[in-house]
Amino acid sequence: MATELRKESQPDERTVRRAVAGAAMGNAVEWFDYAIYGYLAASIGINFFPDADPAARQLFVFAGIAIPFILRPLGGIILGPLGDRFGRRRVLATTIVMMSVATFCVGLIPSYATIGVFAPILLLVARLVQGFSTGGEYGGAATFIAEYAPDKRRGFFGAFLEFGTLTGTVLGAVLATIVQLGLSPESLNSWGWRIPFLVAGPLGLIGFYLRSKLEDTPAFRTAEAAGETSQAPFKEVIRNVWPQILNLIGFVIMLNVAVYTLLTYLPTYLTQVLQISDTESLLLLIGVMLVMLVVIAPIGALSDRIGRKPLLLGAAIGFVVLSYPAIRLIALRDWLPVALGIAILGGLLVVILGTIGSALPAMFPTRNRYGGFSIGYSTSTAAFGGTAPLIISALISGTGNTDIPAYYLMAAAAIAIVPIMLMPETARISISHPTRIPGTDKEAVPA
Repeated sequence: MATELRKESQPDERTVRRAVAGAAMGNAVEWFDYAIYGYLAASIGINFFPDADPAARQLFVFAGIAIPFILRPLGGIILGPLGDRFGRRRVLATTIVMMSVATFCVGLIPSYATIGVFAPILLLVARLVQGFSTGGEYGGAATFIAEYAPDKRRGFFGAFLEFGTLTGTVLGAVLATIVQLGLSPESLNSWGWRIPFLVAGPLGLIGFYLRSKLEDTPAFRTAEAAGETSQAPFKEVIRNVWPQILNLIGFVIMLNVAVYTLLTYLPTYLTQVLQISDTESLLLLIGVMLVMLVVIAPIGALSDRIGRKPLLLGAAIGFVVLSYPAIRLIALRDWLPVALGIAILGGLLVVILGTIGSALPAMFPTRNRYGGFSIGYSTSTAAFGGTAPLIISALISGTGNTDIPAYYLMAAAAIAIVPIMLMPETARISISHPTRIPGTDKEAVPA
């Protein structure tokens, strides 16, 4: 019966593409927020922490990225299992509204000069809402795409999840560049910095519309029709897939240290640590990210042919070997070596980004996929991803060593090698069975 349901519920390619677009839109909104927050860090510091010295102000601003990650695991624990019980689409419609509203509200908060200490408090509240909602966003979006995509092309379609990440980051960087170049410093710091945050409102509405028009995933509908969805999803996740959660946490250390170092911290590293001009650093970063956008889908398609593990393992070894040379090239401050250094790091990162959208959801069975993925991913991200800009900034400030980003990347990649080796290879393997853990003979046992 379950096999017949799976065959009948296979969507056409147009539906798959709409599902991919709806899922990737949430990732774009999330990373649009991180991008504009990182690129406009100086203006945010001036408005919310005007009395702090420059070094302390920078730490306070990056704390606005790190602190919300405290709530990210809670979001994963609550929202992920809800997605396994009530469906992926309902939870994802909620998370994209929460994320976009939180980002939009940052653009409305009066400055410290207007309302005093309530300004940073309201900023923190908005960031905490952002952190909670993203705890259930990424795991759900990855699950949504993986369960809609055909098995033989799951790598190709899964790559568009991180295409959303890069699109949101590029859009945020471009808008930040426009307001920085188009406005005087006084206008930028007075009101211009708010414009990119307000754009998050319309972006969220578009994403909500795309998601609300879709049915839930074929895999979830199959499990629901067969009576094989979880009624106690959190309990089941802890019982059934804790080894997969631990494995995912170990791998995601590398993923998130690389993502948050390159896409969130690097703009500040270039301008405030290395004293490269805002315009030059922004244009270099945008250029590298545009190249990443071009190659990410072909990398996903390549993973369909040769497997996920060879690409992930190659990227991890690459970060161990090449992070230090890349950072030393960037430290030369001339545009050509800076571009080459960023390109090396970006090239390694895009290999990971092009592969994880298909590799990580496939570690879990359908009935526990959203919950297991979200709990593991949000926990690792909270501990090692969102904290990366703050820790790197503090270490550079304390030691004066500008090579700290390289050491941090190398350590994270070295840790990730073992989890990658332990992952099952799931390329071209069906992940639609409600209870079987893909790549193994293990069954998820109902609670």
